[in-house]
Amino acid sequence: MLTKKQLDLLDFIHIRLQEDGVPPSFDEMKVALDLRSKSGIHRLITALEERGFIRRLAHRARAIEIIRLPESLGGKTSKAAEPVARALEPANHVTAPAMIAAVELPVMGRIAAGVPIEAINQVSHQVAVPASMLSAQGQHFALEVRGDSMIEAGINDGDIVVVRETAVADNGDVVVALVEGQEATLKRIYRNGTTIALEAANPAYETRRYPQDQVKVQGRLVGLIRSY
Repeated sequence: MLTKKQLDLLDFIHIRLQEDGVPPSFDEMKVALDLRSKSGIHRLITALEERGFIRRLAHRARAIEIIRLPESLGGKTSKAAEPVARALEPANHVTAPAMIAAVELPVMGRIAAGVPIEAINQVSHQVAVPASMLSAQGQHFALEVRGDSMIEAGINDGDIVVVRETAVADNGDVVVALVEGQEATLKRIYRNGTTIALEAANPAYETRRYPQDQVKVQGRLVGLIRSY
């Protein structure tokens, strides 16, 4: 038997997984259940896990899989967790949607997809990113795009770009480039001898060229998140 809070939390997680494919954050759970601290959420999550309703996946942020639901919430069981669920209650449950693991990345501010803007150096908020988008190697961060110079590359004003930290990039890669140590921009990079060209994906913007010692690659684009 689940308490009302445990049932409410399980229902909230289930709804978010169905709607977004991503579990809610602990902060979102705290607000949804009107709790004062995240420690209460931790206790509820632990209780649900001990009772066999959910499973937390190790080494992944915000990765929660629903193993089964009580009859009051539909009594569904995820296919991947059927062996576990059979040991807890009779089978013949309907398969629930697959869970998508997510990782929270820091959004480091705004990046110009136009002319360069001031260098980015502080976290503005966090964003949930599908773990499958990230490389197993290197650190990642996110940036909010401002401007339309990369529109023909499918990058629009207001998009969130996911970037893997690296100082190395191939010609044609979309990179975050630090120009003259103080301005950051999102462009395609091309090297020609001792010159680096930062090329827009919009004919309205001209290609800018710099001596190679004035441009430092900070990261390479690996993904994009768009809200409608």
